[in-house]
Amino acid sequence: MPVVLGVAFGVSFLVPATPAAAHNQLTGSNPRDGARVASAPARVELRFLAKPSPTTTKITITGPDNVVAGGTPAFDGSRVRVPFKPAAAGLYIVGYQLASSDGHPVKGEVRFTLTTGTAADPTASPSATAGTNPASSPSAGASAVGVPSAGSPSAAPGSSTASPVPAASEQSDSGSRWWIWAVGGLLLLAALAAGLVFRRQRRAR
Repeated sequence: MPVVLGVAFGVSFLVPATPAAAHNQLTGSNPRDGARVASAPARVELRFLAKPSPTTTKITITGPDNVVAGGTPAFDGSRVRVPFKPAAAGLYIVGYQLASSDGHPVKGEVRFTLTTGTAADPTASPSATAGTNPASSPSAGASAVGVPSAGSPSAAPGSSTASPVPAASEQSDSGSRWWIWAVGGLLLLAALAAGLVFRRQRRAR
């Protein structure tokens, strides 16, 4: 009788342990849950207590703004590796869902933070952010210093305002020529008058 009771007591401990042993669960990950990583890993690895079935296992990786950052998972015994395709710095969530051998579904997630994002867009033109301020243009700076433009009045050919001194000299020369002609005309008139007077005196004699 004591032997029967001992066997029954032992079976009572073993029976509930059988479903628990068949219940799969996550045992570790890389990156680990809650980690902060500076450089993005090439893949995310999940480790389980038992070998998960590829047909009933679903693993997703989402990043900031719900961007999908995972690929097709690869199964290696109790380990599952998923290619990691980061889009930007921020929080990434690795969600997993699988079925245990006892039929009980197992769900969970691993969270880690990527502190540095991917490289900047190589197609962005540096000149697009340089600005087009006319004041920063070399030609605009030269014009501001005092180089005359093509439409400036001082650069117009034949302008009288460009050489005021020669203009004054021309005016003085024309004035002196006018006096010379005036004096010459008076001398000519005086000579004619003298000639007329001389002729009248000769006729009077």
